[in-house]
Amino acid sequence: MRCVQCGSLSDKVLDSRSSKDGTSIRRRRECLSCNYRYTTYEQIERTELRVVKRNGAREALNREKIMSGLVKACEKRPVPMDRLDRAVEEILAELHKDHLSEVPSAIIGTKVMDKLHQIDPVAYVRYVSVYRQFEDVNEFIQEIQSLSRRAARDHLQRRLFKD
Repeated sequence: MRCVQCGSLSDKVLDSRSSKDGTSIRRRRECLSCNYRYTTYEQIERTELRVVKRNGAREALNREKIMSGLVKACEKRPVPMDRLDRAVEEILAELHKDHLSEVPSAIIGTKVMDKLHQIDPVAYVRYVSVYRQFEDVNEFIQEIQSLSRRAARDHLQRRLFKD
């Protein structure tokens, strides 16, 4: 690492610590030429994912679009913002793990639905109604009934394993 004071490339690391969230490393360094101390940060460089839209257009993956969809779905619901932030980070981590450079928008929508299903059933139904573009009330009712059946099945499954 080049010293910001004298330009020397000789230094030593005095201290290394991970950040609280584990996404970066803070290093305290000292220049061996002039003894100037400075701090550097190291982070993983992720390749930028591109989203393939339904019409074939491609655009950069936008974290804020995902967050905006979650916030709209959770409006006036008891869901803390830090939970939504965590959900976005989990979705992005899954997308980076599963895809090299491009991801279809349908996969992003499905991952958002899955997260909302875990977080808040009402927010999930709101999101699904917009995402799937329900045309009439019957489609909405079918989704709610499906959600109720899954909730009952999940409740029975949990009870089975508690004994």
